[in-house]
Amino acid sequence: MPRITPAEIKSRKANGPAITMLTAYDFHFAKMIDESGIDMILVGDSLGMVVLGLDSTVPVTMNQMLHHASAVSRAVKRALVIGDMPFLSYQVGIKEAIENAGRFLKEAGCDAVKLEGGKEFSDVIRALVRAGIPVMGHVGLTPQTATSLGGFKVQGRDLNQAKKILEDAMAIAEAGCFSIVLECVPSALAELITETVEVPTIGIGAGNKCDGQVLVTNDMIGLFEKFTPKFVKKYVNLSPMIKDAFSKYKEEVKAGEFPSEKESFSEGQEVANLLRKALKSQAKTKREE
Repeated sequence: MPRITPAEIKSRKANGPAITMLTAYDFHFAKMIDESGIDMILVGDSLGMVVLGLDSTVPVTMNQMLHHASAVSRAVKRALVIGDMPFLSYQVGIKEAIENAGRFLKEAGCDAVKLEGGKEFSDVIRALVRAGIPVMGHVGLTPQTATSLGGFKVQGRDLNQAKKILEDAMAIAEAGCFSIVLECVPSALAELITETVEVPTIGIGAGNKCDGQVLVTNDMIGLFEKFTPKFVKKYVNLSPMIKDAFSKYKEEVKAGEFPSEKESFSEGQEVANLLRKALKSQAKTKREE
C-alpha cells in the first residue's frame, strides 16, 4: 500500500473520507497504529508529559524529538509521519526553523512537521514550505504557550478570542499549511473554521465537524493516569490491566510458580549431571590435598 502524502491529506477536504491521526513515540506503538490503517502519526512533543514525566511540553528538546521520531519512522510503511517542532525550535528565526524542521526529514525520516501558532508564524511557514518541508499548523489551545493563554482550557469562547483563532487559521492556511490542528475550541467555532479554510482541519476537543480527528494515544488507551481531558474517549483502559499483570508476575515468582516447566527448557539434564559429578570430583580432590 502506497505511503500517504500531504497532498492526499489535503485532497480529503473535498473528497473525504475523514482523516484519522494518533500520536506515537516508539517503534512498537507506531507499527500497531500504522497497521490499523490510521492515516497520520504525530510524534508529538506531548511525549514530554506522557513518556518523559515532565509537567509540560516546554522542556522537550530537538534531540529528544528526533530520537523518538526516528523510532516511529522506522516502523511506518503507510501513514504520514509528522514531527512536532518543540518550543524554541522555530520561534527564534526563519533560519533556525528551516534547520530544525529539516532535521526531522533528513535525520528522523518524517514526512512533515507541525508547529503551533497563528499569523505571527506565517512567514516561518512560508519559508518552510518554500524549502520543501510540508507543514501542519496548530491553533486554538497551543500547549507550548498554554501559560500565556490562561492554562489548559477551552479557547475562543468570547468574540475577540474566536475572531483571532479564525484569523490565525486563515493566515496559516494561506501561508501554505496542508492541514491545521484545532485544539480545545468550541464545536461551533471549529465548524466555522472548517467551512472557511481551504485545507483540512484536524480536531482535538473541537467537535465532530472537523475534517479529521487526533488523540494522544496514551490517553485513549488509558496509559496516562495523571488526568484525562474532557475530550478524550478511552477505548480501552490498559493501566489497571498492566498493573494486574505485574502483580501476578510478582506473586508467581515469590511462590515459585513462575517459571513453570512450560516456560523452561527441559533438555540438558544429562549434561548438568556430568558437570555436577565433575564438580564433586574436583571438590573431593581439593579436600584430599
